[in-house]
Amino acid sequence: MAAERPTDAEDPVGYFLQDMTYHGKTDRTRDAYERVLRAFESFLGDPSRNPSGTARSVDDATHRDCMAWIHTLRNRDVAPSTVATYASYLHRFYAYMAQVGAFDSNPMSLVMEEMDERIDTNPARRELSVPQMREFVREIAHPLDHALVVTLLKTGMRVGELCNLDLRDVSLSVDTPLSRVSTRAALDGRGPSIYVAADPSVGSVTNGEARTASNKRKRSTVVPVDEELEGVLLRWLAIRPDSPSPAEPLFVGTASGWGQRLEPDAVHHVVTSHAADAGWYRAGGDREENVTPHYFRHFFTTHLRDRTGDRGIVKYLRGDVAGDIIDTYTHNWGDRVRETYESNIYSLR
Repeated sequence: MAAERPTDAEDPVGYFLQDMTYHGKTDRTRDAYERVLRAFESFLGDPSRNPSGTARSVDDATHRDCMAWIHTLRNRDVAPSTVATYASYLHRFYAYMAQVGAFDSNPMSLVMEEMDERIDTNPARRELSVPQMREFVREIAHPLDHALVVTLLKTGMRVGELCNLDLRDVSLSVDTPLSRVSTRAALDGRGPSIYVAADPSVGSVTNGEARTASNKRKRSTVVPVDEELEGVLLRWLAIRPDSPSPAEPLFVGTASGWGQRLEPDAVHHVVTSHAADAGWYRAGGDREENVTPHYFRHFFTTHLRDRTGDRGIVKYLRGDVAGDIIDTYTHNWGDRVRETYESNIYSLR
């Protein structure tokens, strides 16, 4: 199956993973792909497990090898949605390597057509009430951890977007360390707000600093900051270490990586550590039971949508709409977005 491969594709899986990084995928996404692809690679290399009875490599695997691996997952009682997810990873790997000319074809194409399993795009998640989340937040004492969790819960932003925030992206109503930083023009006249940009991506230089996370918004968004979140941010800013970065990150390390911009893995660790203390996170658990930073985006969406009945505003705040729809909310920001947000956002204290 092997064609003339790019000279640096002697390790096809490594080649693909490196390209994922170049395409701006997060470390967590890349790690997930690596675990699955290396497991498949190990399966192929074990003659006692694959159909050929001889060791194979990923570049000469057949559709029968791929089907056999899927079969082993089923025999291990892996959840159907997880089987479908792993198959999609393998399918994307082969499709990409064929597209760049490293492989002749994609042996997963036929397998995907014949599979009964499907990815669950709307998994049943742990459903937490606002009072439960309020009690969870009250137990978080450290100003940085508290600020990270409350910002995620009250804005619905992604963890990468949180990590990419700079001081210039925040406008508050009182004098703070922000006063020495020129805020974005888009925040003028908006009141206490956070600007979530659409453009930062892994490896790009934004505001003078190379970024390690990507934002995934279709358009940049101005998210209101209510009195509660403003107080939480002020508490954090009072102890925030100075940063050597010219970008002046909003959230920086207070232990290892002192003053350095926080990365998504660090925020994920903060959230899951507190969630584990609350009994909401278990190593090896799935999305149905584990509370992670992405769960907070789900929580924000569900509760604000139910309270407002306005899917458009929730989509705007999430950064999920583009074009004339988002322009409508941008132009009516003061009249509609802030008023709707402040009238309906839940309290966490």
